Amino acid sequence: MIISRTPYRISFFGGGTDYPVWYNQHGGAVLATSINRYCYISCRYLPPFFEHKFRIVYSIIEDVRTIDEIKHPAVREGLKFLQVADGVEVHHDGDLPARAGLGSSSSFMVGVLHALHALRGEICSRLQLAQEAIHVERDLIGEHVGSQDQVTAAFGGFNLIRFQPGERITLQPVTLAAERLQALQACLRLYFTGFSRNASEIAAEQIRNTPSKEKELHTLRALVDQALELLSGNGDLNDFGRLLHEGWQIKRGLSASISNSYLDDIYQKARSAGALGGKLLGAGGGGFMLFFVPPEKRAHFQRQMTALLHVPFEFESLGSQIIFYEPAAPVKVS
Repeated sequence: MIISRTPYRISFFGGGTDYPVWYNQHGGAVLATSINRYCYISCRYLPPFFEHKFRIVYSIIEDVRTIDEIKHPAVREGLKFLQVADGVEVHHDGDLPARAGLGSSSSFMVGVLHALHALRGEICSRLQLAQEAIHVERDLIGEHVGSQDQVTAAFGGFNLIRFQPGERITLQPVTLAAERLQALQACLRLYFTGFSRNASEIAAEQIRNTPSKEKELHTLRALVDQALELLSGNGDLNDFGRLLHEGWQIKRGLSASISNSYLDDIYQKARSAGALGGKLLGAGGGGFMLFFVPPEKRAHFQRQMTALLHVPFEFESLGSQIIFYEPAAPVKVS
């Protein structure tokens, strides 16, 4: 049995510049962190005593005889990509709902690949995990995905991720004094809006709009540098919240599908309750919203936002890990 644990992520600035259609021409950057909420993937070689050869357990259970019969695209294409010939069982558990803006699909993909590599006795680097996950999601499944989620899931930590033409990706950890990092984390509040959405469909519209949104995307890229300068200096941390507000006003204009009246009402209520800024996480359309709330406003803010589910979290720095490793060779029928 092998169990991988892969974190979800929160992206602060630069989202939209991590799509190849943009960064292969202009370059891009994202400021993001992994959090201590995880996707767990367990897998093992399946004994040959059943009618089925593959068993996939998530929100449904699939018992099938061939890889091509597997309905879950990430599992199906992951098994094909790694050329897994022997029967396996793959089981998923997650701390938070899928399709909610926290990079869960990419965390799942990274976790599946990590677990399958370990099952085969292979050690792979974090960069390899991220690149393979990007390839499987984008090229084999055909999803409209950026490149930040897979990198943050694989590496973990609070990072500046740069995307350059030619699919070159570099990662720079954001090094802050412990007190500064803790102060930032204490100001962040994560809420679930109550429904999920198909991020790939929303991202497809945003990608189509990219040629007409150059000014906005350049501004979103510039906010990454402004946020880094603010965090690394001694300036007022509340300005981080104000930058989030500025970024959200730009991002929600990249596509008509990113926000709606329900989400706009939530955001306005949060601002009225004391949030200096915030954003809808991920591609948009639903899922989780992040808010920056100064310490003196926190108690009032929480009383005003009780209609939504608050999800506490902390930054994490470990990335995808194999947390249980007890390998066993596949059983052959002679």
